[in-house]
Amino acid sequence: MARIDQGDPLTTALRQPGAKFQNDGYGLITGTVTYKEDQSGSSSFLARGSACPVSGYTFCTLHKASAQFDTLGLQTYVCDYVGISAAGGAVDSTLTKPQITGSQGLTSANITAHPNFFVLATGSGFTGDPIAGVGASPGTIDTPNYASAGNNEYTGNNGATFEKQTGGKFLGFKQAKYKTLYGKTNYLAPQTSFSGHFYTTDTSKVTGMRDRVGKTRGTNQFNGIKLVPDYVGTSFVYTDGSVTRNQLLLTQVSFEDFGNLYKVTYEVRYNREGYEPTVYAEAT
Repeated sequence: MARIDQGDPLTTALRQPGAKFQNDGYGLITGTVTYKEDQSGSSSFLARGSACPVSGYTFCTLHKASAQFDTLGLQTYVCDYVGISAAGGAVDSTLTKPQITGSQGLTSANITAHPNFFVLATGSGFTGDPIAGVGASPGTIDTPNYASAGNNEYTGNNGATFEKQTGGKFLGFKQAKYKTLYGKTNYLAPQTSFSGHFYTTDTSKVTGMRDRVGKTRGTNQFNGIKLVPDYVGTSFVYTDGSVTRNQLLLTQVSFEDFGNLYKVTYEVRYNREGYEPTVYAEAT
């Protein structure tokens, strides 16, 4: 039986009643709209970046679409739109708030990097003697005074052995009577990292993040974007006397297109002793 057409020929896609939109809680708006059209019609309106026709959501643009043909010669389009809404909780109309997760655990580090290896770190909570110490008086961290152990070797606390009376190369823990440290070269050091992602329509925010990889900050913001939540802290600077070091390092950034938006994923690492400024430049 031949098809009999009546009413609207649907040569132009007709939006169907109803639409669904949702906010991810950080200002990213995603929505789904359905259209119907005759299979001979034009699908040019499906071009990526096309504006959403639904009132109140015209700031959203087309991300992707699917088409389904039926036996009556009609096609049904299901279109997904994305956008950023300041009223929906975003920082502004170009940037969502970052969605952040944190992780803290332990990782292996060289024992000589322990903050109490030579002297007890200020406010560390440790008591007793430093791990290796600086030797007998008048030994200092600048000029240790280790005792001779023979064979051109010198020892400090816990059997810590050095090549010179004044320190030099650390040769290891060589006295078996110190059972918990004998032969040890590493310890488990705390490691904290923050990861997250945000969406933006501003390419300068994408390149700005990319250019800051490997750089440090003493606040919770990189490139003017808050990458670490305020409830964790807003100041991240290690201070010990005249020494100050930033404690946050941007270690990774990746990005991808998402409609007319860009999704930026990042990782920030925290070091309680801070990052050496002669090795890691400071970011803005």
